[in-house]
Amino acid sequence: MLSNGFYVAGIDMGTAFAKVVVLNGYGIISSRVLPAGKNYLETAEKVMQAALNKTGVNMTDIASIVATGNGAANVSFACQQVSDMSCQARWARHVFPSTMAVIDIGSQSTKVIKLDEQGRMKEFITNEKCAAGNGRFLQVIAYVLGVPLDEIGPLSLKSEKVVKFTNSCAVFVESEVISRVAEQQKKEDILAGVHASIAAKVASLVQRIRSEGKHVLAGGGARNIGLVRSIKEKLDCPLLVPDEPQLTAALGAAFIAWDGLQQE
Repeated sequence: MLSNGFYVAGIDMGTAFAKVVVLNGYGIISSRVLPAGKNYLETAEKVMQAALNKTGVNMTDIASIVATGNGAANVSFACQQVSDMSCQARWARHVFPSTMAVIDIGSQSTKVIKLDEQGRMKEFITNEKCAAGNGRFLQVIAYVLGVPLDEIGPLSLKSEKVVKFTNSCAVFVESEVISRVAEQQKKEDILAGVHASIAAKVASLVQRIRSEGKHVLAGGGARNIGLVRSIKEKLDCPLLVPDEPQLTAALGAAFIAWDGLQQE
């Protein structure tokens, strides 16, 4: 088994953000998140260098790099590409070994990844055909309401009368939000209703895949405390939330890189 002193990295090239985690063994020494931009190749190099600048470690010191995410193929310096679902499962097994499923709320889709007793991905389900359950949808709603994205979670917690939405499609919900604004409904009540609508979709995915036991919430959507609360209210199972949910796939990729070195 390798000793400390070997560095590995995981890079998650998502559609909205690029994330990097650098490990020494299984310990995090650096991480960085940057907007993905339009050029994945340039962004990958930029976010990787930004993470290394915080450590004093050079690119030549990295023994292995695993890439994941929609833009993984554009990471020219990666040693291996792994699916984001496998990375989420690997991360969950290490950080929350008792969990039986990962709920990943990303920019383009929401996935529920069911795990087996060994923490490996068993099956998954996604709602990518309808955008109303993902992070991009929340960005659109924040824009419509004129509320900074980072503030919609805390603001929704102030709601005293949750607005109910009758549609599940993102386009129709957006139209309903505009109508509620015209009716002078409070922004916090509208946001609480949007979160409740997304939470209902998440709960439906969990039911369809028949996952039981503890679940863990990952992805950028898990940074929204209002959405997290709504999901907890909808789910009939314990829900765990990591401190840095946006980094989970990148961290899982880094764990896989480290696992690979130990097997050599």
